[in-house]
Amino acid sequence: MSDPWDDALERAAEEPPEPRHPKRPVGRWAAVAAALIAAIAAGSIFFRGGPASPVEESPATAVATAPAAAPSRPLGEEAPAIDLPPLGESDPIVRQMVRQLSTHPQVAAWLATDGLIRNFTVVVDNVAEGKTPARQLRALRPPAPFTVIEGPDGTRIDPRSYERYDALADAAASIDPAGAARLYTMLKPRLDEAYAELGNADTTFDRALEQAIVQLLETPAPAGPLALKPQGASAYRYVDPLIETLSDAQKQLLRMGPRNAAIVQQKLRAIAEALNIPADRLPPPE
Repeated sequence: MSDPWDDALERAAEEPPEPRHPKRPVGRWAAVAAALIAAIAAGSIFFRGGPASPVEESPATAVATAPAAAPSRPLGEEAPAIDLPPLGESDPIVRQMVRQLSTHPQVAAWLATDGLIRNFTVVVDNVAEGKTPARQLRALRPPAPFTVIEGPDGTRIDPRSYERYDALADAAASIDPAGAARLYTMLKPRLDEAYAELGNADTTFDRALEQAIVQLLETPAPAGPLALKPQGASAYRYVDPLIETLSDAQKQLLRMGPRNAAIVQQKLRAIAEALNIPADRLPPPE
């Protein structure tokens, strides 16, 4: 297992991994997103971790969540119709609308990038497929590398690695679910347009969003510290074979740590309810 976030971003930026002595960094990037979730956390709440395909993942990691059933009714709340600019000129209105939902610095960092609607649709599409969206969320990159602790009882994730995702989880917590649902409804024509550009003309973005939310809500909460085993010079795998079968997006969410993952999942469930996703299509809360 290597850290997908660090791996994807470092390769994209052609930067060498940052060593952190005496801890041993977990390879190049540890995923949302799930991030993811940086992405989906921030993303599916539509203002997430996180990321592209990780390095040295086993074939079993490809196991993904079953596709969500097609929504029986459009997602979203009642919202006034507005005149939207063309997709390529939509960033200013998106920034204006999203700032009304949250002023958190992490949200502001994402808003400072370009192509916001296209970026969001790619993030959601990746998470829906079980992938991590780090490449699309470079502005949300954690400030420190993923690290582990090696002791007599084995190798485990350094709790300080979880803290680098605190700001992302807090950004997710700052979003009002009802407001996010209204914003989603108002921007849906451009979201559908951007989603179709990805080659998804035969399905709806509603379905991708629901599937991404379900993907992350199905991520199990570990009972205790996550044990690792070395694989190669600077990569690790989970000792628990069940965790190794999770999708990359779900592993990203786990790498955010128990506190942050719980915040993200609680917010995603609240947003799913605000979007009118039926409870029987969501995993039951633990």
